[in-house]
Amino acid sequence: MLTDELYRRFHTRCDRKPTMADTTFGPRGWTPERLGPQNDKTFLITGGNSGTGFEATRILLAKGARVVMLNRSTQRSEDAVARLKQELGDEAEVSFIRMDLADLASVRDAAAEVLRTLPGIDALICNAAIAQVPTQSFTVDGHESMLGTNHYGHFLLAGLLFERIEESEGRIVAVASLGYRMGIRTIQFDDMNWDANYHQNKTYSQSKLAQMMFAYELQDRLAAADKDVGVYVCHPGSSRTSLITTSGNLVTRIGFRLMSFSPMVQSAERGAYPEVMCATEDGLEARALYGPTGLNEWVGPVGKGTLESFAHDKAVMERLWELSEAETGFHWEL
Repeated sequence: MLTDELYRRFHTRCDRKPTMADTTFGPRGWTPERLGPQNDKTFLITGGNSGTGFEATRILLAKGARVVMLNRSTQRSEDAVARLKQELGDEAEVSFIRMDLADLASVRDAAAEVLRTLPGIDALICNAAIAQVPTQSFTVDGHESMLGTNHYGHFLLAGLLFERIEESEGRIVAVASLGYRMGIRTIQFDDMNWDANYHQNKTYSQSKLAQMMFAYELQDRLAAADKDVGVYVCHPGSSRTSLITTSGNLVTRIGFRLMSFSPMVQSAERGAYPEVMCATEDGLEARALYGPTGLNEWVGPVGKGTLESFAHDKAVMERLWELSEAETGFHWEL
């Protein structure tokens, strides 16, 4: 999403060396037109009641899939289900389970309900996030709010559901952000809660970098264990969603509002394309970052974009994995 750092990059984008656009899916990039019937598929998505998560849910339902949303707000979830059924018909297989990623007990309860009710999971789409929280705050479990929500919550959820995903030969999709480039470009292990230097953008950057590192380290561990589960990382580019407007400060919200009228911001529907692609498309690369491939990779045709090497620094990924297991109290059996 757009932040003050990304605004700065907008003004200096001409100084950056252009990258070659991915043409795997043709000049228009990946679109839902490539997606065949999904009638026998079941998808879980966090944060599916608004923004790109809602649009991803809509796309999958339109193809006949069953979608279960894992959302924090009961009322907004009920409203989303009603809206989707009104648009797609009462036969649309959409439901929700209440889950708060900022509360690990809630994550465990939701995962238990998923395992009780769903015999298979074809893809878990880790879409939900909070961003640019203006002042330091904490999750129920004492973690910095963005790190706890965006990374630890999804780390635990994916671990709890992994066996069911594996049984389905399914996938895990991490919905990241270009914001991973904005901060210190590593993990601040000596102060994970940023008590000494909290910054709404740099701290957010670490949370999304952590989410990416989790996915790339999981890829390595699955390969070593010869496990048949796909793990992919994508980002929505710059999309018109409520992410900034619900958690950013006033200046950030005003800035994003102004930028949202520019061609540098795309619709939430187009922002959903990368996560739907990663949940369904065959032949994708593991060590990659998928998203828009146009100007600054904020907008444009969806394909394989630029992945900075620090995002898969092996020593950092391994240390983060061990820390994440300790902080969530969950050990992955791989």
